[in-house]
Parts: sequence; structure tokens; C-alpha cells
Amino acid sequence: MRIGLLGTGPWAQMAHAPALDRHAELDFVGVWGRRTAPTKELADAYGVRAYDDVDALLADVDAVAVALPPAIQADLAVRAARAGCHLLLDKPLAPTVEQARAVVEAVESAGVASVVFFTTRFQPETEAWITEQAAVEGWFTGRAQWLGAVFSDDGNPFADSPWRREKGALWDVGPHALSVLLPVLGDVRRVTAAAQGPGDTVHLVLDHSGGASSTLALSLTAPPAAAGAAVELRGTAGVTLLPESTESAVTALLRATDGLLTAARTGNAHACDAGFGLRVTEILATAEGLLNGEA
Repeated sequence: MRIGLLGTGPWAQMAHAPALDRHAELDFVGVWGRRTAPTKELADAYGVRAYDDVDALLADVDAVAVALPPAIQADLAVRAARAGCHLLLDKPLAPTVEQARAVVEAVESAGVASVVFFTTRFQPETEAWITEQAAVEGWFTGRAQWLGAVFSDDGNPFADSPWRREKGALWDVGPHALSVLLPVLGDVRRVTAAAQGPGDTVHLVLDHSGGASSTLALSLTAPPAAAGAAVELRGTAGVTLLPESTESAVTALLRATDGLLTAARTGNAHACDAGFGLRVTEILATAEGLLNGEA
């Protein structure tokens, strides 16, 4: 499969480009970015073409991987789907429900495959744990803490991201927590509470269709010594914790790419497709509304 990369920022450099270059079943064709110099620099590093016209890249490939801010990703994903390209997208799918729905509609209309890269979901330990716990009945409550130090750790490459500054932890790490909880506890029937904490920290309480409730603590401003992620489930079967993974983002992205290739070949939707990305966006938007005092 011929694939192109949209984006040249830190995530594109650290994860996407290395993964696309390493994957044995991909032909990494080229890079398009919003700035000429970084586009050429990244393309030259991998010996691929630097595109100054995104439509030219879309015409040359079968798929695109997107490493861009959510609003830009959503618009370009619609454009790429209409051009017949399969989509390897990043989370969150879009910053608004309307934009996320537009991506889903474009994917469905074009009949292309889509995978949204929720990093944790593509780590083998997490995948096995989710499969095992989803088969267990009687979960009573869940607790997820996703505490990052993006804004409190000097030199973090993502600290200068305008969209992260604007949307905060709810939209940056909230998708990770939801991607783990939803397949085990079921869809969210209601966001019952949302409260602000220090910095960009938010606390959510969710009511799930499986009968359990969950609490989420999300932050990008945690002290570096307090940063980390943890998920705990409690129910009739006892207590279980999400296992830690030592796998790199590149390796996880290789697995996400495997998922995209399988979905494209079989026509079967991946569990983390654009439709799932839309559902996560809907939940985040509801929580954001509560945080902003909307009824």
C-alpha cells in the first residue's frame, strides 16, 4: 500500500515517519506539511518526496497517515476520503462533533478504511487486558487517571502546541482513558459530573451502559513526579489493574497500521475506526459543555 504522511511536527517525527518507513507492507511515498522547510527536512530524512500540494499527494497514494491538530486533521481527512484514501488518524478525531461526523460520513460514502490511533489501545498488553475484562460480567466501577506533565515539564516537545493549550487534558488524554474504558464498561449513557482541578486538570463521572460508573482524572499540568496513567476496575470478580507496557509509540503505530491494512483488505471496520472516534468526540463535547456551565 502506498502511503503519505500529512504533518511534520514532533509526533510526525517521533512516531509516524519512523513507523511508515519501517512497515514491510507500506511504500512510504512522501510528506506534506504546512511549512516548506520542515516538510523538506522530514522528507529528505526518509528519502521520500516533499509535497507542496496536498491534493498531489492524495492522488499518488492509497492511504494517508495524519499527524496534525484535530481541526486540520478533520478537514483533510474528509478531503482524503473523498480522494479514495484509507485513513490512519490521530486522536482526538476532531474538536467538534460536527467535524467528526463529517469525517465519518466521508469515510462511509467513499468506502475507505479508517483507524484512529489511540496509542494505548495498540499495545499488546492493553489489547489482551481489554479483551479479557470485556468478557467478565459484574463490573461495578472503574477509575482512570491519565496525568501528564506536558505543561509542567520544561522542554516537553508538545508544550507549544496551540490546540493542546486551548483544549487541554480533556481532549488530549481524555481519548486515551475512554478508549480503554468503553470497550469494557460499555458506552457512556450520561456524563453525570465534570469539574475543574488545578491547571488544566478535569474530573469526570460517567454512567456506562453496562451498569457500572467510572471516574476520570485527566491532566497535562501534573508535577513530573506525579505523572502517569492507571486504570482500575472493581466488580464481582474482584479488582484488576491495566498492565503497564514498555512498547514504544512507533511499535504501537505499526500495530495500528496493521489494523488499517486488514480493514482495507477485508472491508471489516476496525474497533477504533472513525465511528469510534466520533463517539469519543461526542462524550468529550458533552463533558466540555458541563465544564463550561452548559445545561
